[in-house]
Amino acid sequence: MAVEIYIAFSECKDFGFRNQIQDASVSVMNNIAEGFERRSKAEFCRFLDIAKGSSGETRSMLYLAHDIGHIKANQAMELIQECEILSKRIASLMNMLHNINTGRQ
Repeated sequence: MAVEIYIAFSECKDFGFRNQIQDASVSVMNNIAEGFERRSKAEFCRFLDIAKGSSGETRSMLYLAHDIGHIKANQAMELIQECEILSKRIASLMNMLHNINTGRQ
């Protein structure tokens, strides 16, 4: 997703906006990676939660990008859908880790 965001906004001259949406999208993958490298499932879950928040921030900015004319509707909807799928996958991983910690299947 981060690569697609970088490509979608590479020509954007609104540098503050471009930097914010790129940073948010990169934050998703970096927090997943950082959490994975931690020594506990609880820490991993904490970083997954932050990553999920960054995915929400990216999605919010995509709505704004469309509203202010930085990207076209079809591109915005495709990227928003990807963010939603990513958020659901992160939530599923968090639930799985929680269930492992509590002994649930």
